[in-house]
Amino acid sequence: MITQNKRNAIRQRIHSRIRAKLSGTPERPRLNVYRSLNHIYAQIVDDQKGETIVSASSLASKLKTGGNVASAKEIGKAIADAAVAKGVKRVVFDRGGYLYHGRIKALADAAREAGLEF
Repeated sequence: MITQNKRNAIRQRIHSRIRAKLSGTPERPRLNVYRSLNHIYAQIVDDQKGETIVSASSLASKLKTGGNVASAKEIGKAIADAAVAKGVKRVVFDRGGYLYHGRIKALADAAREAGLEF
């Protein structure tokens, strides 16, 4: 059985490999996703300036639980609505080293439906 520390080390190695290939620009910032056991977090980052444009999380939105697909959909919609309000339409998706399924896929699909292009 893989321990949690080893699993996270593997995820971080994958994430650094992904980050070497993509970066957020002012025209197309990066939509970063972090998934913990109980919550999910998303932020839109301009890497050239080194600043976060918009962020949303299940912790900040006072959802009862953030560890399910339904809350991931809500966070995806919330981040997309906030981004469109700030004038960001196109982003690059950074899955954070996680597999693209489950909560990560639900967040991405909800963000697309709410108006983000990636």
